[in-house]
Amino acid sequence: MENENQKTEQQIQPVTNNAAKTSFFQSNTAKMIMVGILTLVLLIPLSFVEELIFERSQRKKEVVSEVTQLWGEDVFFYGPILRVPYKSYSETSVMDAKTKQTIIERKVTIDYAYFFPDKLNNTSDIKKNTSLKRGIYNNVVYTADMKFDGSFGKLNFEKLGIKEEDLLWDKAALVVKTTNLKSIKSDLNIKLNNQTFTFESKAEEDNFYGTLETNRFDYKTLASNNKLDFNFTMKYNGSNSVKFIPVGKTTQINLNSDWESPSFEGMFAANDTTKSVSDKGFHADWKILDINRSFSQQYTTKVPNLNSYSFGVKLIETVDQYQQNERAVKYGFLVIGLTFLIFFLIQSVNKINIHIFQYTMLGLALIMFYTLLISITEHSSFSLAYLIASVAVIAMIVLYSISFLKTKKFPMFIGLALGGLYSFIYVIIQLENYALLVGSIGLFIILGLVMYFSRKIDWNNGNS
Repeated sequence: MENENQKTEQQIQPVTNNAAKTSFFQSNTAKMIMVGILTLVLLIPLSFVEELIFERSQRKKEVVSEVTQLWGEDVFFYGPILRVPYKSYSETSVMDAKTKQTIIERKVTIDYAYFFPDKLNNTSDIKKNTSLKRGIYNNVVYTADMKFDGSFGKLNFEKLGIKEEDLLWDKAALVVKTTNLKSIKSDLNIKLNNQTFTFESKAEEDNFYGTLETNRFDYKTLASNNKLDFNFTMKYNGSNSVKFIPVGKTTQINLNSDWESPSFEGMFAANDTTKSVSDKGFHADWKILDINRSFSQQYTTKVPNLNSYSFGVKLIETVDQYQQNERAVKYGFLVIGLTFLIFFLIQSVNKINIHIFQYTMLGLALIMFYTLLISITEHSSFSLAYLIASVAVIAMIVLYSISFLKTKKFPMFIGLALGGLYSFIYVIIQLENYALLVGSIGLFIILGLVMYFSRKIDWNNGNS
């Protein structure tokens, strides 16, 4: 009998241990651990999706760079500037080899004096051009019609230490420095006191600016009353930005455009009382006086680099399709976590067993949302792509949930919850200034709902 009792005890002991192990793996704690580990594992394919979006974004930047180099890049405008050559003298002491006496040799060289205008006015009309397309990418560039006028007053050559008799007035010229010379699309004629001159492109050591220069003219004859009026027009193909340097004693710039998302940049702010931005475009103007900037109206030898005084407008896309996709995928962990949490609460409250494989399929379906989103966005708008991808993924999850939950009530609830979550994330993506505020309030409400629906679960009961 003792041997039989011992055998019976030995048989009962393994059964008891197996039951304990089975009980642990079926407990809420074990299921939470497994679902948590799965959520972290799913971050790996989610990171691959982020890399895919980054790669596509870089490809778009490469295409945009290629197109803008062909069409036209940023426009910086510096001028017009009056250039007047003058005689400069230097003396050197030379020892005469025969007489052994020191001889003073006087050498004459030609230097240049540069004068900025008293008045400089510009009115520019910048029109968006969306016709350029390379592959699946639309490239947004612009055409700028610019009108300039102004005048030069009495030249203060005495401030430069130059004598009037040394100035070569008959060899004066007007100079304009500007970027993007290859994309100028108009004949460049300038009127100086009603006489017409033509700009020609000149070689320039400056790697940033190109130089346009008029033929030589006699300043004394042309500006007999010490005033030289000018006016000319220019038409550019460009992209990204339009900026000016305020070389006039009084510089007035007026910009009008159908671009709906400008960013006003540079040292000087646009006039707040007249500036306007709407869905139809923008208007901005500047008035800058010589006392507002710390550089002179005249220089010798060469024109200084005054790029630090530039101002104007940058034409931007507030949030492009790839930025929107990048922002969407950042919420991927939140979507996966909350979806798994909903299924886990349904499982715990209603004593339904959901296998880890089924959680895996649900997680992969949620990740597929982002691959659908980026692929559809490239061929349509972000909003339409978001709608199609979210409806497709929610329908897939609802139908799959019906197959193992054996009811339609909970899958429909899950579908509504996912629809609300995707709608919430879409709103956050569209917002700029209030994204953090709305996101924080939304997450607070979600946390409150989770606490409410999980309040009756007995977490201390291992088999609950």
